[in-house]
Amino acid sequence: QVQLVESGGGLVEVGGSLRLSCAASGPIFSVNVRGWYRQAPGKQRELVATISKGGNTNYADSVKGRFTVSRDNAEKTVYLQMNSLKPEDTGVYYCYWRQGIFQQSDYWGQGTQVTVSS
Repeated sequence: QVQLVESGGGLVEVGGSLRLSCAASGPIFSVNVRGWYRQAPGKQRELVATISKGGNTNYADSVKGRFTVSRDNAEKTVYLQMNSLKPEDTGVYYCYWRQGIFQQSDYWGQGTQVTVSS
């Protein structure tokens, strides 16, 4: 079972920056998508950013130009650099991982809280 552990969340002022990390362990192979979702209070979980096996990135319109998703060379860690943070970026950020060859399996981290104060 793949386990994902996020870190790096916290409280930051408007305009500040945070860097989230997600470390994966367990049977990791044929990872097709890594990324981040978030959930604000009273709202549904939404996509923030993903990076594909080939390195293609995808961002929510609300974070384009401010957030950057990346991975390490060993491909066991995915990062989310968040700049120019806004109060609407507040929420629980979840690491997401999809892997598999013939059948895809999805994995989620436990979430890390990001709070942007105005």
